[in-house]
Amino acid sequence: MIATSAVCRFLFALTLGLALALAAARAELVGHGGAVRGIAVTPDGHLAVSASFDYSLIVWNLDEHTVADRLYGHDAAVNAVAILPDGGHAITGSDDGTVGLWNLARRQMVDRLTGHTGKVAAVAVSPDGRLAASAGWDGTVRLWDLADRRPLRVLRFRDNTINAVAFSPDGLHLLAGGYDGRIRIWRVVDGSQAGLLVGHNFAVNGLAATPDGRLIASASVDETVRLWNLSTGDELAVLRGHDGPVLAVAASPDSGMIASAGVDGTVRLWQSDGNRHIRTLRHHQGAVWSLVFSPDGRLLLSAGSDELVKVWRVDDGAEIGTARAAVVKPIEPTDRGARLFRKCAACHSLGPDSKNKAGPTLHGLFGRTAGNIADFPYSRALQESRLVWTEETVNQLFEIGPERLTPGSKMPLQQMPNAKDRSELIRYLKRATSPAR
Repeated sequence: MIATSAVCRFLFALTLGLALALAAARAELVGHGGAVRGIAVTPDGHLAVSASFDYSLIVWNLDEHTVADRLYGHDAAVNAVAILPDGGHAITGSDDGTVGLWNLARRQMVDRLTGHTGKVAAVAVSPDGRLAASAGWDGTVRLWDLADRRPLRVLRFRDNTINAVAFSPDGLHLLAGGYDGRIRIWRVVDGSQAGLLVGHNFAVNGLAATPDGRLIASASVDETVRLWNLSTGDELAVLRGHDGPVLAVAASPDSGMIASAGVDGTVRLWQSDGNRHIRTLRHHQGAVWSLVFSPDGRLLLSAGSDELVKVWRVDDGAEIGTARAAVVKPIEPTDRGARLFRKCAACHSLGPDSKNKAGPTLHGLFGRTAGNIADFPYSRALQESRLVWTEETVNQLFEIGPERLTPGSKMPLQQMPNAKDRSELIRYLKRATSPAR
Protein backbone atom coordinates (compact mmCIF):
# COMPACT_ATOMS: atom_id res chain seq x y z
CA MET A 1 0.00 0.00 0.00
CA ILE A 2 2.83 2.36 0.93
CA ALA A 3 4.70 1.53 -2.28
CA THR A 4 1.58 2.08 -4.39
CA SER A 5 0.97 5.44 -2.72
CA ALA A 6 4.57 6.49 -3.37
CA VAL A 7 4.28 5.53 -7.03
CA CYS A 8 1.07 7.54 -7.34
CA ARG A 9 2.69 10.57 -5.79
CA PHE A 10 5.65 10.18 -8.13
CA LEU A 11 3.44 9.91 -11.22
CA PHE A 12 1.37 12.89 -10.12
CA ALA A 13 4.48 15.00 -9.58
CA LEU A 14 5.92 13.90 -12.91
CA THR A 15 2.68 14.69 -14.76
CA LEU A 16 2.38 18.06 -13.04
CA GLY A 17 6.01 18.89 -13.82
CA LEU A 18 5.57 18.03 -17.48
CA ALA A 19 2.38 20.07 -17.69
CA LEU A 20 4.00 23.10 -16.12
CA ALA A 21 7.06 22.76 -18.34
CA LEU A 22 4.89 22.60 -21.45
CA ALA A 23 2.86 25.58 -20.25
CA ALA A 24 6.00 27.62 -19.69
CA ALA A 25 7.34 26.63 -23.10
CA ARG A 26 4.17 27.89 -24.77
CA ALA A 27 4.18 31.14 -22.83
CA GLU A 28 7.83 32.17 -23.05
CA LEU A 29 11.18 31.28 -24.55
CA VAL A 30 13.17 29.50 -21.85
CA GLY A 31 16.79 28.47 -22.29
CA HIS A 32 19.29 31.06 -21.08
CA GLY A 33 21.18 30.70 -17.82
CA GLY A 34 21.54 34.41 -17.18
CA ALA A 35 19.94 37.78 -17.87
CA VAL A 36 18.94 38.21 -21.52
CA ARG A 37 20.36 41.56 -22.63
CA GLY A 38 19.53 41.68 -26.34
CA ILE A 39 16.92 40.36 -28.77
CA ALA A 40 16.53 40.62 -32.55
CA VAL A 41 14.27 39.04 -35.18
CA THR A 42 15.12 38.00 -38.74
CA PRO A 43 13.39 39.94 -41.56
CA ASP A 44 11.17 36.95 -42.40
CA GLY A 45 9.96 36.74 -38.80
CA HIS A 46 10.72 33.03 -38.40
CA LEU A 47 13.80 33.26 -36.17
CA ALA A 48 14.86 35.34 -33.20
CA VAL A 49 18.36 35.65 -31.73
CA SER A 50 18.91 36.50 -28.07
CA ALA A 51 22.11 37.58 -26.31
CA SER A 52 22.78 36.80 -22.67
CA PHE A 53 24.91 37.25 -19.59
CA ASP A 54 25.59 33.50 -19.86
CA TYR A 55 28.05 34.21 -22.75
CA SER A 56 25.75 32.63 -25.31
CA LEU A 57 23.37 33.42 -28.13
CA ILE A 58 20.24 31.37 -28.63
CA VAL A 59 18.60 31.06 -32.03
CA TRP A 60 14.86 30.57 -31.53
CA ASN A 61 12.31 29.11 -33.91
CA LEU A 62 9.45 31.58 -33.47
CA ASP A 63 6.97 29.38 -35.31
CA GLU A 64 7.36 26.63 -32.72
CA HIS A 65 8.79 28.56 -29.74
CA THR A 66 11.75 26.19 -29.52
CA VAL A 67 15.52 26.48 -29.35
CA ALA A 68 17.02 26.01 -32.80
CA ASP A 69 20.61 26.33 -31.60
CA ARG A 70 22.85 27.72 -28.87
CA LEU A 71 25.96 29.57 -30.03
CA TYR A 72 29.18 30.47 -28.23
CA GLY A 73 32.03 32.70 -29.36
CA HIS A 74 32.50 35.57 -26.92
CA ASP A 75 34.67 35.38 -23.81
CA ALA A 76 32.23 37.27 -21.59
CA ALA A 77 28.60 38.35 -21.29
CA VAL A 78 26.88 39.25 -24.57
CA ASN A 79 25.03 42.57 -24.30
CA ALA A 80 23.48 43.23 -27.69
CA VAL A 81 22.57 41.63 -31.01
CA ALA A 82 21.46 42.98 -34.39
CA ILE A 83 20.54 40.99 -37.51
CA LEU A 84 21.59 42.07 -41.00
CA PRO A 85 18.93 42.68 -43.68
CA ASP A 86 19.93 39.44 -45.43
CA GLY A 87 18.65 37.51 -42.40
CA GLY A 88 21.65 35.22 -42.56
CA HIS A 89 24.12 37.20 -40.48
CA ALA A 90 24.17 38.95 -37.11
CA ILE A 91 26.49 41.12 -35.08
CA THR A 92 26.91 41.11 -31.31
CA GLY A 93 28.59 43.24 -28.65
CA SER A 94 30.17 41.79 -25.52
CA ASP A 95 31.77 42.58 -22.20
CA ASP A 96 34.95 41.16 -23.74
CA GLY A 97 35.25 44.39 -25.75
CA THR A 98 34.70 42.81 -29.16
CA VAL A 99 32.04 42.86 -31.87
CA GLY A 100 31.17 39.40 -33.17
CA LEU A 101 30.09 38.71 -36.75
CA TRP A 102 27.98 35.57 -37.04
CA ASN A 103 26.83 33.40 -39.93
CA LEU A 104 23.41 32.22 -38.78
CA ALA A 105 23.13 29.55 -41.46
CA ARG A 106 26.41 28.00 -40.38
CA ARG A 107 25.59 28.74 -36.73
CA GLN A 108 29.01 30.14 -35.88
CA MET A 109 31.00 33.30 -35.29
CA VAL A 110 32.98 34.00 -38.45
CA ASP A 111 34.93 37.04 -37.29
CA ARG A 112 35.68 39.14 -34.23
CA LEU A 113 36.09 42.89 -34.72
CA THR A 114 38.50 44.42 -32.22
CA GLY A 115 39.31 47.97 -31.21
CA HIS A 116 37.21 48.84 -28.18
CA THR A 117 39.07 48.99 -24.87
CA GLY A 118 35.95 48.53 -22.76
CA LYS A 119 32.70 46.58 -22.88
CA VAL A 120 30.53 46.90 -25.99
CA ALA A 121 27.08 47.87 -24.76
CA ALA A 122 25.14 48.24 -28.03
CA VAL A 123 25.34 47.45 -31.74
CA ALA A 124 23.40 48.51 -34.83
CA VAL A 125 23.38 47.68 -38.55
CA SER A 126 22.83 50.18 -41.37
CA PRO A 127 19.65 49.73 -43.46
CA ASP A 128 21.66 48.42 -46.43
CA GLY A 129 23.58 45.95 -44.25
CA ARG A 130 26.98 47.27 -45.33
CA LEU A 131 27.95 48.96 -42.06
CA ALA A 132 27.79 48.19 -38.37
CA ALA A 133 28.16 50.50 -35.42
CA SER A 134 29.19 49.59 -31.88
CA ALA A 135 28.92 51.65 -28.70
CA GLY A 136 31.49 51.13 -25.98
CA TRP A 137 32.19 52.02 -22.41
CA ASP A 138 35.56 53.26 -23.65
CA GLY A 139 33.79 56.44 -24.78
CA THR A 140 33.77 55.58 -28.48
CA VAL A 141 31.35 54.63 -31.22
CA ARG A 142 33.08 52.56 -33.88
CA LEU A 143 31.89 52.24 -37.45
CA TRP A 144 32.74 49.00 -39.28
CA ASP A 145 32.74 47.95 -42.94
CA LEU A 146 31.11 44.52 -42.82
CA ALA A 147 32.12 43.49 -46.34
CA ASP A 148 35.82 44.01 -45.66
CA ARG A 149 35.47 43.39 -41.92
CA ARG A 150 37.55 46.45 -41.08
CA PRO A 151 37.14 49.61 -39.00
CA LEU A 152 36.09 52.75 -40.86
CA ARG A 153 36.26 55.41 -38.18
CA VAL A 154 36.09 56.11 -34.47
CA LEU A 155 33.65 58.67 -33.07
CA ARG A 156 34.36 59.86 -29.55
CA PHE A 157 32.36 61.03 -26.54
CA ARG A 158 34.65 62.96 -24.26
CA ASP A 159 34.99 61.19 -20.88
CA ASN A 160 31.74 59.31 -21.42
CA THR A 161 30.39 55.79 -21.55
CA ILE A 162 28.04 55.04 -24.43
CA ASN A 163 25.03 52.78 -23.93
CA ALA A 164 22.99 53.12 -27.14
CA VAL A 165 23.51 53.45 -30.88
CA ALA A 166 21.18 53.51 -33.91
CA PHE A 167 21.22 54.37 -37.62
CA SER A 168 18.66 56.70 -39.14
CA PRO A 169 16.28 54.84 -41.51
CA ASP A 170 17.93 56.41 -44.57
CA GLY A 171 21.36 55.30 -43.35
CA LEU A 172 22.79 58.83 -43.56
CA HIS A 173 23.13 59.48 -39.85
CA LEU A 174 24.31 57.66 -36.77
CA LEU A 175 22.89 58.40 -33.32
CA ALA A 176 24.43 57.57 -29.95
CA GLY A 177 23.40 58.16 -26.35
CA GLY A 178 25.69 58.17 -23.35
CA TYR A 179 26.16 58.65 -19.67
CA ASP A 180 25.85 62.43 -19.87
CA GLY A 181 22.22 62.18 -21.07
CA ARG A 182 22.94 63.74 -24.46
CA ILE A 183 22.27 62.21 -27.87
CA ARG A 184 24.83 62.95 -30.57
CA ILE A 185 24.09 62.70 -34.28
CA TRP A 186 26.90 62.14 -36.79
CA ARG A 187 26.98 62.05 -40.59
CA VAL A 188 27.91 58.53 -41.63
CA VAL A 189 29.74 59.65 -44.77
CA ASP A 190 32.48 61.57 -42.95
CA GLY A 191 31.90 61.30 -39.21
CA SER A 192 31.15 64.98 -38.75
CA GLN A 193 28.68 65.93 -36.03
CA ALA A 194 25.25 66.88 -37.38
CA GLY A 195 23.32 67.50 -34.18
CA LEU A 196 23.06 67.31 -30.41
CA LEU A 197 19.82 66.46 -28.56
CA VAL A 198 19.69 67.74 -24.98
CA GLY A 199 16.83 66.99 -22.61
CA HIS A 200 17.48 63.90 -20.49
CA ASN A 201 18.79 64.52 -16.98
CA PHE A 202 20.65 61.21 -16.70
CA ALA A 203 22.19 58.53 -18.92
CA VAL A 204 20.55 57.45 -22.17
CA ASN A 205 20.11 53.66 -22.28
CA GLY A 206 18.24 53.04 -25.53
CA LEU A 207 17.54 54.61 -28.92
CA ALA A 208 15.15 53.80 -31.77
CA ALA A 209 14.17 55.64 -34.95
CA THR A 210 10.73 55.17 -36.47
CA PRO A 211 10.95 53.52 -39.93
CA ASP A 212 9.32 56.56 -41.59
CA GLY A 213 12.27 58.67 -40.47
CA ARG A 214 10.22 61.22 -38.53
CA LEU A 215 10.97 60.41 -34.90
CA ILE A 216 13.69 59.31 -32.54
CA ALA A 217 12.70 57.66 -29.25
CA SER A 218 15.17 57.66 -26.36
CA ALA A 219 15.10 55.81 -23.02
CA SER A 220 16.86 57.14 -19.94
CA VAL A 221 17.78 56.57 -16.33
CA ASP A 222 15.65 59.67 -15.60
CA GLU A 223 12.56 57.39 -15.92
CA THR A 224 11.36 58.98 -19.16
CA VAL A 225 11.01 58.15 -22.83
CA ARG A 226 11.49 61.21 -25.03
CA LEU A 227 10.40 61.69 -28.63
CA TRP A 228 12.43 63.90 -30.95
CA ASN A 229 11.96 65.26 -34.46
CA LEU A 230 14.76 63.64 -36.41
CA SER A 231 14.93 66.47 -38.98
CA THR A 232 14.90 69.45 -36.63
CA GLY A 233 16.15 67.98 -33.36
CA ASP A 234 13.16 69.40 -31.47
CA GLU A 235 11.89 67.54 -28.42
CA LEU A 236 8.27 66.62 -29.12
CA ALA A 237 7.14 64.74 -26.03
CA VAL A 238 8.18 63.34 -22.67
CA LEU A 239 6.52 59.99 -21.88
CA ARG A 240 6.28 59.16 -18.17
CA GLY A 241 5.03 56.04 -16.45
CA HIS A 242 7.97 53.77 -15.67
CA ASP A 243 8.94 53.43 -12.03
CA GLY A 244 12.71 53.53 -12.34
CA PRO A 245 15.24 53.77 -15.18
CA VAL A 246 14.00 53.01 -18.70
CA LEU A 247 16.37 50.57 -20.39
CA ALA A 248 15.04 49.99 -23.90
CA VAL A 249 12.83 51.39 -26.66
CA ALA A 250 11.61 50.03 -30.00
CA ALA A 251 9.52 51.44 -32.86
CA SER A 252 6.83 49.46 -34.67
CA PRO A 253 7.26 48.77 -38.41
CA ASP A 254 4.37 51.09 -39.28
CA SER A 255 5.91 53.88 -37.12
CA GLY A 256 2.65 54.21 -35.20
CA MET A 257 3.78 52.79 -31.88
CA ILE A 258 6.70 53.03 -29.46
CA ALA A 259 7.48 50.31 -26.91
CA SER A 260 9.55 50.95 -23.80
CA ALA A 261 10.85 48.74 -21.00
CA GLY A 262 12.63 49.27 -17.74
CA VAL A 263 13.98 48.27 -14.38
CA ASP A 264 10.42 48.08 -13.03
CA GLY A 265 9.84 44.90 -15.08
CA THR A 266 7.15 46.43 -17.26
CA VAL A 267 6.80 46.89 -21.01
CA ARG A 268 4.76 49.93 -22.04
CA LEU A 269 3.19 50.66 -25.40
CA TRP A 270 2.71 54.27 -26.57
CA GLN A 271 1.07 55.82 -29.61
CA SER A 272 3.79 57.77 -31.39
CA ASP A 273 1.28 60.28 -32.81
CA GLY A 274 -0.47 61.95 -29.91
CA ASN A 275 1.89 60.28 -27.37
CA ARG A 276 -0.97 58.32 -25.77
CA HIS A 277 -0.21 55.44 -23.41
CA ILE A 278 -1.88 52.33 -24.84
CA ARG A 279 -1.19 49.57 -22.29
CA THR A 280 1.30 48.10 -19.85
CA LEU A 281 2.59 44.50 -19.98
CA ARG A 282 3.67 43.16 -16.61
CA HIS A 283 4.71 39.49 -16.60
CA HIS A 284 8.51 39.86 -16.36
CA GLN A 285 10.15 39.29 -12.98
CA GLY A 286 12.92 41.88 -12.90
CA ALA A 287 14.41 44.39 -15.32
CA VAL A 288 13.54 44.22 -19.04
CA TRP A 289 16.65 44.94 -21.10
CA SER A 290 15.64 44.73 -24.75
CA LEU A 291 12.64 44.95 -27.09
CA VAL A 292 11.94 44.24 -30.75
CA PHE A 293 8.80 44.19 -32.89
CA SER A 294 8.25 41.39 -35.39
CA PRO A 295 8.60 42.52 -39.03
CA ASP A 296 4.82 42.45 -39.54
CA GLY A 297 4.24 44.45 -36.35
CA ARG A 298 1.88 41.88 -34.87
CA LEU A 299 4.23 40.68 -32.11
CA LEU A 300 6.57 42.28 -29.59
CA LEU A 301 9.45 40.36 -28.01
CA SER A 302 10.95 41.40 -24.67
CA ALA A 303 14.09 40.09 -22.98
CA GLY A 304 14.83 40.36 -19.28
CA SER A 305 16.92 39.67 -16.22
CA ASP A 306 14.56 36.78 -15.39
CA GLU A 307 16.44 34.84 -18.13
CA LEU A 308 13.35 34.82 -20.36
CA VAL A 309 12.28 36.08 -23.76
CA LYS A 310 8.55 36.79 -23.83
CA VAL A 311 6.36 37.16 -26.91
CA TRP A 312 3.32 39.46 -26.82
CA ARG A 313 0.47 40.17 -29.20
CA VAL A 314 0.52 43.87 -29.97
CA ASP A 315 -3.20 44.25 -30.66
CA ASP A 316 -4.38 43.17 -27.21
CA GLY A 317 -1.20 42.85 -25.11
CA ALA A 318 -1.70 39.13 -24.47
CA GLU A 319 1.37 36.99 -23.90
CA ILE A 320 1.58 34.23 -26.50
CA GLY A 321 0.48 31.05 -24.76
CA THR A 322 -1.67 32.11 -21.84
CA ALA A 323 -1.02 29.01 -19.72
CA ARG A 324 1.49 29.98 -17.05
CA ALA A 325 3.20 27.93 -14.40
CA ALA A 326 2.37 28.87 -10.83
CA VAL A 327 4.96 31.01 -9.09
CA VAL A 328 6.27 29.10 -6.09
CA LYS A 329 8.06 31.06 -3.40
CA PRO A 330 11.49 29.47 -2.89
CA ILE A 331 12.21 27.93 0.49
CA GLU A 332 14.83 29.88 2.40
CA PRO A 333 17.76 27.48 2.99
CA THR A 334 18.63 26.77 6.59
CA ASP A 335 21.96 25.14 5.71
CA ARG A 336 24.75 27.75 5.97
CA GLY A 337 26.56 26.31 2.98
CA ALA A 338 23.41 26.61 0.89
CA ARG A 339 23.02 30.24 1.94
CA LEU A 340 26.64 30.95 1.00
CA PHE A 341 26.11 29.32 -2.40
CA ARG A 342 23.39 31.84 -3.26
CA LYS A 343 26.18 34.26 -4.23
CA CYS A 344 27.38 31.68 -6.77
CA ALA A 345 23.94 30.69 -8.07
CA ALA A 346 23.78 33.54 -10.60
CA CYS A 347 26.55 31.83 -12.57
CA HIS A 348 26.43 28.13 -11.62
CA SER A 349 23.82 25.39 -11.34
CA LEU A 350 24.17 22.15 -9.42
CA GLY A 351 21.79 19.31 -10.27
CA PRO A 352 22.13 16.36 -12.66
CA ASP A 353 19.83 17.96 -15.23
CA SER A 354 21.12 21.51 -14.77
CA LYS A 355 22.36 23.60 -17.66
CA ASN A 356 25.34 25.89 -18.02
CA LYS A 357 24.78 29.51 -17.08
CA ALA A 358 27.42 32.26 -17.15
CA GLY A 359 29.60 29.54 -15.65
CA PRO A 360 29.50 25.78 -16.22
CA THR A 361 27.28 23.42 -14.26
CA LEU A 362 28.95 22.22 -11.07
CA HIS A 363 27.30 18.78 -11.15
CA GLY A 364 30.02 16.17 -10.62
CA LEU A 365 32.52 18.89 -9.69
CA PHE A 366 34.72 17.01 -7.26
CA GLY A 367 37.29 14.85 -9.01
CA ARG A 368 36.67 16.63 -12.32
CA THR A 369 39.48 18.23 -14.29
CA ALA A 370 38.95 21.96 -14.75
CA GLY A 371 37.74 23.02 -18.18
CA ASN A 372 36.27 19.71 -19.35
CA ILE A 373 32.51 20.36 -19.80
CA ALA A 374 32.20 19.77 -23.54
CA ASP A 375 29.68 22.47 -24.42
CA PHE A 376 31.04 25.32 -22.26
CA PRO A 377 33.40 27.97 -23.75
CA TYR A 378 36.23 27.87 -21.21
CA SER A 379 39.22 30.17 -21.41
CA ARG A 380 42.38 28.57 -22.74
CA ALA A 381 44.06 29.30 -19.40
CA LEU A 382 41.59 27.08 -17.54
CA GLN A 383 41.62 24.33 -20.18
CA GLU A 384 45.40 24.13 -19.98
CA SER A 385 45.63 24.41 -16.20
CA ARG A 386 45.42 20.63 -15.50
CA LEU A 387 43.73 21.58 -12.25
CA VAL A 388 41.57 18.92 -10.61
CA TRP A 389 38.71 20.11 -8.41
CA THR A 390 39.09 18.63 -4.94
CA GLU A 391 38.20 19.90 -1.47
CA GLU A 392 41.70 21.35 -1.30
CA THR A 393 41.65 23.16 -4.67
CA VAL A 394 38.12 24.53 -4.18
CA ASN A 395 39.20 25.81 -0.76
CA GLN A 396 42.25 27.38 -2.36
CA LEU A 397 40.13 29.01 -5.07
CA PHE A 398 38.09 30.90 -2.48
CA GLU A 399 41.05 31.55 -0.19
CA ILE A 400 43.40 33.23 -2.70
CA GLY A 401 41.00 33.98 -5.56
CA PRO A 402 40.90 32.75 -9.19
CA GLU A 403 43.28 35.48 -10.36
CA ARG A 404 46.03 33.66 -8.44
CA LEU A 405 44.88 30.05 -8.66
CA THR A 406 43.92 30.13 -12.35
CA PRO A 407 45.53 33.29 -13.80
CA GLY A 408 44.11 34.25 -17.18
CA SER A 409 40.79 32.49 -16.66
CA LYS A 410 37.37 34.15 -17.00
CA MET A 411 36.25 33.43 -13.44
CA PRO A 412 35.22 36.65 -11.68
CA LEU A 413 37.30 37.91 -8.78
CA GLN A 414 35.97 36.42 -5.57
CA GLN A 415 37.36 35.43 -2.21
CA MET A 416 35.98 34.00 1.00
CA PRO A 417 38.46 34.88 3.73
CA ASN A 418 36.67 33.04 6.54
CA ALA A 419 37.93 29.44 6.73
CA LYS A 420 34.75 28.20 8.44
CA ASP A 421 32.61 29.68 5.64
CA ARG A 422 34.78 27.94 3.05
CA SER A 423 34.40 24.65 4.89
CA GLU A 424 30.60 25.00 5.08
CA LEU A 425 30.37 25.89 1.37
CA ILE A 426 32.53 22.93 0.35
CA ARG A 427 30.49 20.57 2.51
CA TYR A 428 27.32 21.79 0.79
CA LEU A 429 28.86 21.57 -2.70
CA LYS A 430 30.01 17.99 -2.14
CA ARG A 431 26.48 16.99 -1.19
CA ALA A 432 24.67 19.05 -3.86
CA THR A 433 26.91 18.19 -6.82
CA SER A 434 27.41 14.48 -6.18
CA PRO A 435 26.54 12.31 -9.21
CA ALA A 436 24.90 9.85 -6.81
CA ARG A 437 22.52 12.56 -5.58
